[in-house]
Amino acid sequence: MILAHMINTDENALICDLAETYHIYDYRSLPLHMVGIYACGLRPDSRIGMRISNSKLTTDQTILALIADNTRALAWLNSADGAKGVNRPKSLIAALLDEQTEERDIETFESGQDFDDEWRRRTGGEK
Repeated sequence: MILAHMINTDENALICDLAETYHIYDYRSLPLHMVGIYACGLRPDSRIGMRISNSKLTTDQTILALIADNTRALAWLNSADGAKGVNRPKSLIAALLDEQTEERDIETFESGQDFDDEWRRRTGGEK
């Protein structure tokens, strides 16, 4: 079930993780139970793991950003601005999360032909 969920979620991420972690370049040539074992053995911060958990940052990135935020806050509290309560430093973790959740207008195509057809439709002519 987990392997099927991974494949349905993002097969390309799974393929990339299997290649990077285990040097498996064609998972379909292996027995199903072996691929399932390998897939379940991937780290939580693998591409597919991050995708399934809907995580924007790894645990390490989150902890480092929080350390940076707290260090900056302590330095600010000991400054003249901190004593007055002005110019508080912006949170790095908030910036990272906002930046990565920003919506992008990206369109993908299954094939080059699909792209060409859409290009012609939008431009009313040739590529």
